[in-house]
Amino acid sequence: MMDSRVDCRAVFKAIVSPLLVMTPHFVVVAANDSFLKLVGRSQADLLGRDFFAVFPGNPNAPNDPDVQGVMRLHASLVRVVATGQRDTMALQRYDIEASGIPGVFEERYWSTINMPVLDPDGEVELIVLRTEDVTEFLQQLRLSGERDVTRARSELEAMRTDLYARACELQELNEELKQAHRQQRQTTSMLREAIERQRRFVFDASHDLRNPITGLLAELEVAIAEPDSDLHQLLRKLLLDAERLNDIVNDLLELARLDAAPPAPTEPVDLTQLVIDELKRRTLTVAVVTRLERQVVVNASRIRLARLLGNLVNNAERHTSTVIEISVTGDPPDAVLEVIDDGPGIAPADRERIFERLFRLDDACRRDPGGSGLGLPIAREIAHAYGGRLYAADHPTGARFVLRLPLAA
Repeated sequence: MMDSRVDCRAVFKAIVSPLLVMTPHFVVVAANDSFLKLVGRSQADLLGRDFFAVFPGNPNAPNDPDVQGVMRLHASLVRVVATGQRDTMALQRYDIEASGIPGVFEERYWSTINMPVLDPDGEVELIVLRTEDVTEFLQQLRLSGERDVTRARSELEAMRTDLYARACELQELNEELKQAHRQQRQTTSMLREAIERQRRFVFDASHDLRNPITGLLAELEVAIAEPDSDLHQLLRKLLLDAERLNDIVNDLLELARLDAAPPAPTEPVDLTQLVIDELKRRTLTVAVVTRLERQVVVNASRIRLARLLGNLVNNAERHTSTVIEISVTGDPPDAVLEVIDDGPGIAPADRERIFERLFRLDDACRRDPGGSGLGLPIAREIAHAYGGRLYAADHPTGARFVLRLPLAA
């Protein structure tokens, strides 16, 4: 009865096809006898060494288009590690150093396939390089041409040159196709994410719109059911719900305009004067302290910047305990507007989330149940539209919002 146990090392060593095994970092860990014979090396020459240190390519012709094999083989191995899939290379010229003759390189042509060996988690553990030396075949084409008449020799030489040129073109085309495939997958992934964000946004917006509509319907039903109810008080409640509904609709329309339309025409806007004018026309319930440099001018839409400032001040007013600080300074090449409150502040983990559409912190929901969660996203979109940035920064007490816009020339 035949023993079922197989000596895998002996099988690997005896395989006729030249095989070499390396790590994902291209360190050689095994080579069978066929490969050693083909390259004229011993196990001691290869094991534990970087493949490209053993076979560095021909340094005497680094710019020759026919000796780009080192770069192409390296790119193929990188793809195998990145994708976990086999990579078949077109015919390549890859000169190797003659055995025992340092500095002398032999012209060699190869047909190579690189294959991954995956671990239980699906990660590339090893790479198997299987190659065939086709140098003799190409040299035969050249020699046959030399034995025949001049015309035949020219045709054979042209055939050899064309064969290799076509192989190189095929390799380049293969690279372009792989790159296009990667870009297509990235684009598809981005589209899916955008569709999912849009779906969530529509769902959340519909939910926020439903709340004031439900309130309006409930109050109207009460009024109909109870004719003797206080009409004035009822109208005040209906007005508040209608104002809430109007604010949400206006915010949604503003976001739609920012998403779909190019930025509004720009004009020179003095941020200091803008802050002064906006504070004069507002009635705030808390104190405001300002630090304003003169003549801090940017190019933007005054109406849009007023909307941005108003959203930041509204947010600060909801959260502050006693005072709001507003500063305008020049920090070339930027103009800097800061709005700071002395409320509970924003945890570092939430400083980006607050700019997501319809996202609201628990504290914001308690202080202003009617808020829409759209004010800060709108403010950031406006900043981006004019080449600026809006972000939440560190502050010892409270929240600090920083707007940076390019200074006008």
